[in-house]
Amino acid sequence: MRNCNFNLVDENLEIIYNIEYKEYIMEKMYMVRAGEKSTYYNEFYENNYIAIGWNSLGNIAEVKKLSELKELLEKAYPDYNKQKLGLNAGQVNKFLLEMKMGDYIVTYNSEERKYSLGKITSEYKYDQNLNYKHIRDVIWECTFSRDILTNTSKYSLGALTTVFEIPDDVKKEILSKTNNKDIISNNSTEQDQKDGSLEIITEDFEDKAHEFIKDKISQFDWEKMQELVAALVRSLGFKTKVSPKGSDRGKDIIASPDGLELLDPRIKIEVKHRQGQMGTQEIRSFLGGFRTGSRGLYVSTGGFSKEAKYEAERADHPITLIDLDYLVDLIITNYDNFDIEGKAILPLKKIYWPI
Repeated sequence: MRNCNFNLVDENLEIIYNIEYKEYIMEKMYMVRAGEKSTYYNEFYENNYIAIGWNSLGNIAEVKKLSELKELLEKAYPDYNKQKLGLNAGQVNKFLLEMKMGDYIVTYNSEERKYSLGKITSEYKYDQNLNYKHIRDVIWECTFSRDILTNTSKYSLGALTTVFEIPDDVKKEILSKTNNKDIISNNSTEQDQKDGSLEIITEDFEDKAHEFIKDKISQFDWEKMQELVAALVRSLGFKTKVSPKGSDRGKDIIASPDGLELLDPRIKIEVKHRQGQMGTQEIRSFLGGFRTGSRGLYVSTGGFSKEAKYEAERADHPITLIDLDYLVDLIITNYDNFDIEGKAILPLKKIYWPI
């Protein structure tokens, strides 16, 4: 493994890097992944090039605009929806039109946990004989361990897309650390623990996951939403019974330990899956059907007004209001106890994360 040790001044590429004052003018830096699980890393490194797939596009050397790329992708990959078409077109566009000779390139070897850093030395080329046929020549300057980076930079480099531009702060860190070969073997864990970067990343990751689950639930239809809430209640140890649809397309869910409403607690659950907050009138109507010893859950994906919350607090029967955020929290906390039907309604994958 060659350690990174860039020259302070590279006149040919007009890149200036002043180590002493950390002032720099540099070209852009891009990540180009070497296929799933870094399959093509050795091929890239040993043959001094980077490449991307989308082979069905053919030779795109004559393409000059993003709009042209989108048209070609739409024809070559008719199964792409609008969102996927835009995402893929953006990546190919970066490789074809945005990257310039002299820009920095980073690729990753996941097996050995090391990055290779180099500079682009050619315009776009097409090679029919390669596995990935869209290529650019590269001079690899060095390799460096993932361990020299802060967790913030590791997180940034972990984006799932094949091609993306590396943010300025991460570029600066890579260039500053790889310029000094004595730092190559250092581990950043101790500093990361001091500055709390891993905790910040964890919170960001959890927040994004929370929002994605909310997005998914918001797309459910009426019946699926009722089934999800019933599955959540079952995960808490209750048996559930869903009543027929009402005039407002809502269903009541009755929960009890035995499923027959003979044992306490008996819980009446109202689910409203629509935009707009629930007000005091909806809460009063809900409470009107309570029997002695009943308890209530009112689920509203549109939330509740302040007046509705006050109405619930002063009610004679215990009632808990659950908005969309609280619903997702409850689902995440109890998902391991969901039955097969519940997990089929909302499939989630557990990800283990260091703490």
